[in-house]
Amino acid sequence: MRSSITSVRGGTVVRRAVARDAKRLTRLVRGSRAYEGHYAAMVADYRVGPDYIEAHRVFVAVEGDEGADRVLGFYSLLLAPPELDLLFVEDGMQGRGIGRLLVEHMRSEARTAGLDRVRVVSHPPAEGFYRSVGALPTGTAPANPPAVAWDRPELEFLIP
Repeated sequence: MRSSITSVRGGTVVRRAVARDAKRLTRLVRGSRAYEGHYAAMVADYRVGPDYIEAHRVFVAVEGDEGADRVLGFYSLLLAPPELDLLFVEDGMQGRGIGRLLVEHMRSEARTAGLDRVRVVSHPPAEGFYRSVGALPTGTAPANPPAVAWDRPELEFLIP
């Protein structure tokens, strides 16, 4: 597995997630304001465990250097079938380029893995973000109660 580190302004780096990141990633998902209200049930019991981190390509954006503990955001890339499974940015860090950095990193990882496209089933409020970073709409993923009670936009990133 590649360690993949990408620097960006302000000293933010993207590194491979490790087992000790699991609790922080879980807190980030469960505490996201994007999942308040009627969306809360979807993440209430969600867990990003060490087993998930080991099985998938999970990367974190951290403040400072590769060994930094403050997780600003993360994503998970599944290879078969190719899908951006998770992408979260800490509420207080949104609008500062962390999400864009994570998407650029994901595209690089996808290219390295030989993928030509990556599917995204978006949380409805995040669709605008995905479109702004180059994802193209492909349809709608239907609700799947009780886990997901609403239809979701389906998009894809083309990987040149």
